Amino acid sequence: MNKHLALYTFGLFKERADHPANDGFYVLNDPIMALVDKAPGLIARSGYDGDPGPPSWGEEVYPAFYEERGDGWSPATLSLWEDLESAMAFSYFGLHARALRHGREWFQKPQWPPYALWWCEDGHRPTWREAVDRHALLHAQGPTVDAFTFKAPFDVRGLETAVDHDRVKQIAGYRSRRAG
Repeated sequence: MNKHLALYTFGLFKERADHPANDGFYVLNDPIMALVDKAPGLIARSGYDGDPGPPSWGEEVYPAFYEERGDGWSPATLSLWEDLESAMAFSYFGLHARALRHGREWFQKPQWPPYALWWCEDGHRPTWREAVDRHALLHAQGPTVDAFTFKAPFDVRGLETAVDHDRVKQIAGYRSRRAG
């Protein structure tokens, strides 16, 4: 049976979600969601209850780091990818990379991992609860086969591995200046 890479992200705004300081986040959010749906290597992503788009993968819950501010939510994503390189290419190139560069304007400096990765059996859709549990595991134990990062990844067999950065650039359509 094949395995797919689950990716959970979590951020906590510095201000309430509806604060004007977050306007730049919202300007980029919808275009990024449209791009992720067409990203090479994306298998599926969870939506959010009550929002247009894909269905939610269970009740949306947040990690212990979440601070309720009366707005009822914080930015989080949950998705499945074919491999490490596809997920990394989307995350660190293009419009999403541009948004990451502005993250300090919108989000608190995390005292927790900003994301967690783990392998799922083909056909399994991780729930939000599973994602939060994996995220907590990564925070508590550091990278293990059960929850890891791009900097300390594991392969589908559970062995430490390395991301193929040349393949990431190829997937992202990156062209160096020397290449012309």
